[in-house]
Amino acid sequence: MKVEQIYTGCLAQGAYYVESDGEAIIIDPLREVKPYIERAEKNGAKIKYVLETHFHADFVSGHIDLAKQTGATIVYGPTAKPNFKAHIASDGEVLKVGKVSVKVLHTPGHTMESSCFLLIDENGKEHAVFTGDTLFINDVGRPDLAQKGEITQEVLAGYLFDSLRSKIMTLPDHVIIYPGHGAGSACGKNMSKETEDIIGRQKMVNYALRADMTKDEFVNEVITGLMPPPGYFPLNAKMNKEGYDSIDEVLQRGCQALSPDAFEAAANETEALLLDTRLPQDFAKGFIPNSINIGIDGNFAPWVGALIPDIKQQILIIAESGREEEVVTRLARVGYDYTIGYLEGGYEAWEKAGKETDHIRTISVDEFAKEHKANPNINVLDVRKYSEFESEHIVGAVNTPLDFVNDAMYAVNRDKTYYVHCAGGYRSMIFNSILRARGYDNLIDVQGGMKAIRESGEFVVTDYVEPVTML
Repeated sequence: MKVEQIYTGCLAQGAYYVESDGEAIIIDPLREVKPYIERAEKNGAKIKYVLETHFHADFVSGHIDLAKQTGATIVYGPTAKPNFKAHIASDGEVLKVGKVSVKVLHTPGHTMESSCFLLIDENGKEHAVFTGDTLFINDVGRPDLAQKGEITQEVLAGYLFDSLRSKIMTLPDHVIIYPGHGAGSACGKNMSKETEDIIGRQKMVNYALRADMTKDEFVNEVITGLMPPPGYFPLNAKMNKEGYDSIDEVLQRGCQALSPDAFEAAANETEALLLDTRLPQDFAKGFIPNSINIGIDGNFAPWVGALIPDIKQQILIIAESGREEEVVTRLARVGYDYTIGYLEGGYEAWEKAGKETDHIRTISVDEFAKEHKANPNINVLDVRKYSEFESEHIVGAVNTPLDFVNDAMYAVNRDKTYYVHCAGGYRSMIFNSILRARGYDNLIDVQGGMKAIRESGEFVVTDYVEPVTML
């Protein structure tokens, strides 16, 4: 028996490959399915099932493409009603995979169709449980993402309490937990950086699994500190439930190389968004006017999802040479299927062609300290999450979280100068680029963010408070 966790850091997402005696299953695959198929082929195994723990909200799964290309059966737990062919398993149903078994555990709470999959080895021993978003390491899935009618977040949290206590906490202590996400995902509020653990340890350290916890206490603790989910979540859940274009079609559409003239024409003739995916510091030195920067080497897909409200938005890409297909693929992971081409030769080609350019002023933390000392009343915008700001911030700074950049925009006076920072410099450049594209010309980016500010020792910051949520 082989069990592999395939963890994708930028989405904080865990997919799983399980193989036994020439048969394999994939659990919660990402949108691009070629790597799973190649993995099975390399091992001489046939993918028999694609197991979906629920209708994911934070990414588009590859279940439909994978089933089409391999003949595998898509499996959901009870109550799921997808708009495509799938096997809806009953609670407790056992699926055979080679010499091992997978038992379906219906665990409503995160969503009503949420299910976990218990892996039983060749000897009949319970080995591991794939928990999706029902149970994370040190956390549980938030119960506010599938609210509908009378099914409030409190009702869902109550279901989750029952599911955990009847189906998960009753498993043997040695059973390995393989969750759907780790730290950085918005599907929980305070997950661990660890991506696996065992039942016995989680019963000791996970706040949601306390043995003496009442249902009311659980509901209260689970829903406290939740922030509004990113706007793309319901749209991704809809795609996962109703279907989507093949990833091959998306790549064909998106990977069209455009000369600087053709790129400019496409930008003028369509309402496409110009998305520059280079490093923030490279973007600052020079970029195409009105483009926005969301660096590929960061939490790219989640920030695209959070900041571009329409998943059908046409997109033109400016990327590092050779990474264009990666960008199109990673956009498709969160449902942005309408990339219509990329700038051939990247920004350098645009510059060489003599096209109009722009730049954003950035300063080191030392320069920031000098300007702050010279004028302690300068405007400082901290674009980190509310929870991060509450934990520690420069005295006098104003919190304008990137998550709510449209609201933040109204707090910024176009005629005043602002120094903008985040935790490390990634989010502040996104914030600055969005506002720059909307005509805000007096924003200065502080390199290195809060980390550099703290280490400089040149600023008065508030006393550190341990955050209760990472949302």
